[in-house]
Amino acid sequence: MTCRSSRWRKSSYSEKENCVEVAFGPAAVAVRDSKNVDGPVLGFSAANWRAFLAAAVAEQPTH
Repeated sequence: MTCRSSRWRKSSYSEKENCVEVAFGPAAVAVRDSKNVDGPVLGFSAANWRAFLAAAVAEQPTH
């Protein structure tokens, strides 16, 4: 996945200063700090990203 040419997205739920952006490729997901777009990028396989999201949803309070 080429990060420079990827379309980065930031959640509309993000706070003004504490945000990450994600870019989706065919087999991978990249994550970066929105305040440091030239900084390090974390890469995850699509399967690992789905597992992360499932775990995050399972941990959300249900009120």
